[in-house]
Amino acid sequence: MRSNPYEHVFVPVRRFFKMEASGGIILACFALLALIIANTDLYSFYDYVLHDIQFRIGFNDTEAGFDHEIKKNLLHWINDGFMAIFFFLVGLEIKREVVSGELSTRSRALLPAIAAVGGMIVPALIYYIVNMDTPENLAGWAIPAATDIAFALGVLSLLGSKAPVRLKILLTAIAVIDDLGAILIIAVFYTTNLAIGPLYVAAAALLILFAMNRRNVCSTGPYIIVGLVLWAAVLNSGVHATLAGVVTAMFIPMVSKKDDSNRPLGRLEHFLHPWVAFAILPIFAFANAGVPFKGMDFMSLFEPVTLGIILGLVVGKQLGIFGTLFLTIKLGICPMIKGVGWIHLYAVSVLCGIGFTMSLFIGGLAFEDMEHQASIRLGVLVGSIISAIVGYAILYYAPPAYDPKPGEPVTKDVIESAGKE
Repeated sequence: MRSNPYEHVFVPVRRFFKMEASGGIILACFALLALIIANTDLYSFYDYVLHDIQFRIGFNDTEAGFDHEIKKNLLHWINDGFMAIFFFLVGLEIKREVVSGELSTRSRALLPAIAAVGGMIVPALIYYIVNMDTPENLAGWAIPAATDIAFALGVLSLLGSKAPVRLKILLTAIAVIDDLGAILIIAVFYTTNLAIGPLYVAAAALLILFAMNRRNVCSTGPYIIVGLVLWAAVLNSGVHATLAGVVTAMFIPMVSKKDDSNRPLGRLEHFLHPWVAFAILPIFAFANAGVPFKGMDFMSLFEPVTLGIILGLVVGKQLGIFGTLFLTIKLGICPMIKGVGWIHLYAVSVLCGIGFTMSLFIGGLAFEDMEHQASIRLGVLVGSIISAIVGYAILYYAPPAYDPKPGEPVTKDVIESAGKE
């Protein structure tokens, strides 16, 4: 059989895309590319494409007074449109975890839930304290409260056996609850100028989604079509459009009542994951991470918004998450996770300070002017990079953690021998 002359290229590419860390690596590369472009002569073209080119969908007849058109620049289409798909996937993951995963029972959900709440409150408080003398900056209080699950899990995956499955499960559970908290924050605090008319259309779409779910409709096409109607209605209502993705996901059936092998939610999740990881999130990073450093110096890091975000992500996340984990376990509310030590839990708390995607997203909702955007991007990038490097270093040099088998006692000798394998 004739061999493929390009096989030596395709094999490593396929291996790369199968890596757990590949999505986070591509995300980082696109963010770095945006930073490079933003600090060259190409920035004017980059800015023009994102902010000045308009795209429109819908119908518009000014003479007849008929206007059902959505017109936005490319940056808004990425942040309001593409990110709705990302939030749709987040919604699917949240539903799966709540129904049959790590959040399906009180005992499983309690520890990461308490940690996630602490990891949202403390960073927000630190940001508030830093910016309390500048009230115009307080709208950004939620920026350091978010965790970027793709980046954080990517860092864990790079550590191989030094980051066992139990740590990944804990980080995933905390990040999923963190995402849920971010969704609620966006819905409650970043929704303004409500238009009632489109909300009636949104309510009708919700009723249709509910009826399809109750009638055990397992074809995903109808849900996507109604979800698009819901997205357009929510967008025109003033509520942030990405929430439509989360709400639509809640109605996708986990499994058909007539055929256990028919699992619409898992099928959609499997289909969407590579598109989100390798296309949507990198595009979002490229469009939002471009920070022109012209006019900035070392002291720019100490401007209130930037400093509040950096301290919130680097200090607030580890204090909030590790502090609540420590108290919850020491007070006997939840048991210690078998096979891991306090140093491993602390490292996970530090890694949760990687707030890249969600922090930039909330920052775009909190402030629209370019001056604030530059401070936000700088703070998020610096805070996330510090958290990634420190979290990675702690786990790399920490004693090995261990995934014990069911019923197996965990002793110091067992952990040390596992780390040598």
